[in-house]
Amino acid sequence: MPVNIHNAEIVLSAVSQAQYPADSLPEIAMAGRSNVGKSSFINGILNRKNLARTSSKPGKTQQLNFYNIDDQLRFVDVPGYGYAKVSKTERAKWGKMIEEYLTTRENLRAVVSLVDMRHEPTADDIQMYEFLKYYEIPVIVVATKADKIPRGKWNKQESIIKKKLQFDSTDTFIAFSSVTKEGVDASWDAILSAAGIS
Repeated sequence: MPVNIHNAEIVLSAVSQAQYPADSLPEIAMAGRSNVGKSSFINGILNRKNLARTSSKPGKTQQLNFYNIDDQLRFVDVPGYGYAKVSKTERAKWGKMIEEYLTTRENLRAVVSLVDMRHEPTADDIQMYEFLKYYEIPVIVVATKADKIPRGKWNKQESIIKKKLQFDSTDTFIAFSSVTKEGVDASWDAILSAAGIS
């Protein structure tokens, strides 16, 4: 592994371009619904308990959180979407902030788009995937909570998710569980490859 995952820390939270880190480190963004397990994914692949703060209250991340990974790349945790208890104006503000980052950030190499393995992708999931395809941003689809369904049903669920997203076969699909660590190595392979780190 060319990256020391134990050397990871949150460096800053930003709400606009002016606050983004001013260097050329490659960035991988994490996007997904509020309760899809984004923080658990970040903690899971970094083998940390609570670097990314998991919350019992979805919709907690309200800024772009930048994590430095061994001075070689950054993870950018974007606010979860589709959370009903947030006001429309708040949601619109987040949407604008996420869109600005995804469409203007030159450091961005790929987006890990997290969906729940147990369910069909929501309208928001589909919209996010279509948005990323439209802007030609490389996508790694990670289906979380794989431990919650029997392994024998994984292929079926994967087919359902891919069909609903109109999944592009050039993108990567990974079944993931923060509990069993399923998909950790595959996630790192995809992330390092997208970030150009070998």
